[in-house]
Amino acid sequence: MTVPADLPAWAAILTSVLVLLGAGLTLIGTIGLLRLKYFYARVHPPTLGTTLGIGCILLASMLYFSVLQSRPVLHEVLIAIFVTITTPVTLMLLVSAALHRDWDEGNGHVPMQPRLGVNHEQDEPADE
Repeated sequence: MTVPADLPAWAAILTSVLVLLGAGLTLIGTIGLLRLKYFYARVHPPTLGTTLGIGCILLASMLYFSVLQSRPVLHEVLIAIFVTITTPVTLMLLVSAALHRDWDEGNGHVPMQPRLGVNHEQDEPADE
């Protein structure tokens, strides 16, 4: 990519740093996905890496196009809101589905399934 002549050096450097930081955070999340052994541990790094990485890249995009057009460019705010809302919701849905699957299969490496109206410490019905 070539830098336009009317882009100040400070904006080009800051944009480059933000893009590299975002790419690095996303890469760290991807490496965490590959290195961790269990599903419940594997879902966290890509979620955090994606959210923080895309945030830096969106900031870089906002800075770059705002400086070039000499006006605030805020289209990326919509993308940031969408990613910030959907990424954690997707994480919770995936973990919830996996937890229910593991409970149905009787896997011992997950916590006991909660039962309504039962005191788990004494395994007796709770007082109401």
